[in-house]
Amino acid sequence: MIHFFRQKKPFLSDLIPDNFIDIHSHLLPGIDDGAPTITDTALLIDSLQSIGFKKFITTPHIMGEVWENTSQSITEKLVSTVSSLNIATIDNRLKAAAEYMMDAEFWELFKNEPLLCLKDNHVLVEISYLHPPIQLYDILFELQVAGYQPVLAHPERYNYFHEFSLDNYKKLKKAGCLFQLNMLSATGYYGERVAKTADLLLKANMIDFIGSDVHHERHLEFMSKKIVLKNHEYLTPVFQNNSFFNF
Repeated sequence: MIHFFRQKKPFLSDLIPDNFIDIHSHLLPGIDDGAPTITDTALLIDSLQSIGFKKFITTPHIMGEVWENTSQSITEKLVSTVSSLNIATIDNRLKAAAEYMMDAEFWELFKNEPLLCLKDNHVLVEISYLHPPIQLYDILFELQVAGYQPVLAHPERYNYFHEFSLDNYKKLKKAGCLFQLNMLSATGYYGERVAKTADLLLKANMIDFIGSDVHHERHLEFMSKKIVLKNHEYLTPVFQNNSFFNF
């Protein structure tokens, strides 16, 4: 159990503003490691709505030979999902982007075809949890030359950047990355080291946006948990920043 910050903390669900716009989730059924069926999709959306979520930019993985999704397959899945959901106005509140793994295949992809963006040129990207790509900073540079603004998903979860100093993160910021925090990091879902890193990044005002990264019901359970962060007051403006992605 994580208990390194002992003072009284709010519940995560109490900090989620009404009409919240989520920019990172895995709600489309059967397309990656998120919701397996349309029933699961409906359950996740209904539960998220009950705690303040209004609009959803869902972001299936595009990841080499693991999740071989494409812009076309994701868009087609969005259309079929919306038509199958019996949820009021969901056709105006659910859109699709993608969460792109930054690897060799990604480099070729963004040079040869348009990416599915969160909004305008903002594209959600991630890197391996095992180690960063050797050409990480080259990829980031070329991505921006191609006209995209990288939004790095869950920077707090990359253990190899954890030194409990901010040097690695400052370098990523200097390279042009915006940072998207996973809200469950604030409840200790991913462990103590991740929570501590999230706390450091929040205090340093380095987090730009926040997302649920919801995949399944277990994630929903942790949205009703208490925040473990010392600097949880920094979460409020980050939640508000997501209004940029209104559609």
